[in-house]
Amino acid sequence: MEKNLSASLLAWLRSFDAAARNLSFTRAATELSVTQGSVSQQVKKLEEYLGVALFVRGNRNLQLTHEGEQLSVTTQRSFQDLAREIASFRPSRQNETVTAISCSPSFAMIWLTPRMGSLMRAHPETAIRVHGEFHMLDRFRMEEDDIKAAIRFDPGHYNDIRATEFLNEWLIPVASPAFLSAHPDIAHHKSIPAKFMLHDAKPWDAAPENTEWDHWLKKSGHELPVKHTGMHFNLSQLAITAALSGQGIAMGRMALVIEDLKKGHLVAPIPIAVKSQASYHFVSPLLESDEVKVLRRWLEFEGRRFKTSRDSYIEQKLA
Repeated sequence: MEKNLSASLLAWLRSFDAAARNLSFTRAATELSVTQGSVSQQVKKLEEYLGVALFVRGNRNLQLTHEGEQLSVTTQRSFQDLAREIASFRPSRQNETVTAISCSPSFAMIWLTPRMGSLMRAHPETAIRVHGEFHMLDRFRMEEDDIKAAIRFDPGHYNDIRATEFLNEWLIPVASPAFLSAHPDIAHHKSIPAKFMLHDAKPWDAAPENTEWDHWLKKSGHELPVKHTGMHFNLSQLAITAALSGQGIAMGRMALVIEDLKKGHLVAPIPIAVKSQASYHFVSPLLESDEVKVLRRWLEFEGRRFKTSRDSYIEQKLA
């Protein structure tokens, strides 16, 4: 029996723990800020050390073996206990009024920040720090990174933390008036060539490739392209900016494009709005602090207010 865990063995266990929780070497690598090959290699070394297989490796996914499931329970509990113990030695933050919120940059810039004045007026004692990020979250990651609250655009599948939907979403293709003037056949024939489609390549963690465009095309009765050849971006706002500059047609989320639609900066070449598979969720620990509860209730209120205005716009302006 090992009396001490070597540095190498600890590193292998950490990579295994991340891969087991994510069931993906790629997502584990993103969480640990290393390469996918590094995670895969460290898990392989752990399997060789233990003499058992911990994963069944498929073409597109991972599944834990019986031994892997047993070890995963132990590693998750051990790393979480260690994180809590370390946190107990840190200086008390009971008198700190700053609440940090992790949020996707696009949503933070366009929807969240312009509305925060109402929160500050209602709760002047509350200070908010917004961090633009969109990595996958779980209980361990929130504790490790000291994340007290987050906003995520995704289907809302969380196991060990709270995810409260405060705003659903609708998708609609958007382009600049100048682009449509140069390509009148798009609106006339009600079809969008794949080469003009602008994509958010990763609307949420583990989202299928081209999922927003494919979802809209299916639900609106259009055929999917044989191949997606348009430009891809890693932020929704980048695709919208490309559309505003006349480079193509972005799949717009109403929360991010409604103001540009109202002002005429963007137009809908095919005015059909389709409900998204994903929504905006307020992600928080199961046991929320008073400050986090204030933030969640404010977001729920602002979400209801926005939905009333947005749904009225969709009913009046879109099919």
